[in-house]
Amino acid sequence: MRLYHISDQPGIRLFEPRHVPHPSVDVKDDVVWAVDEDHLHNYLLPRDCPRVTFYATEQSDPVDVERLIGPGGARYVIAIESYWLPEIQRQSLYKYELDPASFTVLDEGAGYYISRQEVVPLSETKIDDILMALLEYSVELRITASLWELREAVIHSTLQFSIIRMRNARPPQEGVEAFYPLP
Repeated sequence: MRLYHISDQPGIRLFEPRHVPHPSVDVKDDVVWAVDEDHLHNYLLPRDCPRVTFYATEQSDPVDVERLIGPGGARYVIAIESYWLPEIQRQSLYKYELDPASFTVLDEGAGYYISRQEVVPLSETKIDDILMALLEYSVELRITASLWELREAVIHSTLQFSIIRMRNARPPQEGVEAFYPLP
């Protein structure tokens, strides 16, 4: 198993456990976050970029797969707001590989792992072209005006999903039944 941390900061020599940033995460102590290789693509975007990511599992209803993933052939879908495209094209990211020895799985479906110990990265790789990096992972990138309706559809589907940084999304269109603002 290979674990990674994506950052917009170069030269991180030591990852120290930090407080969990969102109250919905059921982790009370300070931790170092990592993501497995199968889900790394979800983090190949600027940190604050809101996104809706999803994919089918064996338990997914074929109707949901057809309706939300469609015929494009990609295994994974990442949807972002068009508002964020210039920032994605401007920024660079840094991929740190981490030794999995001290990590435990937090959410297998999302590929989240945590360590309660300091972690020295094994390597650092600069990613200058985020869009090209996403293409290497068989990701369908959807660029939409708003994420809110898709977010609601995915949440109420049988697909596996991660909803990331929606607090940074543009407000939903009037009349959209969405959980806004987020708790």
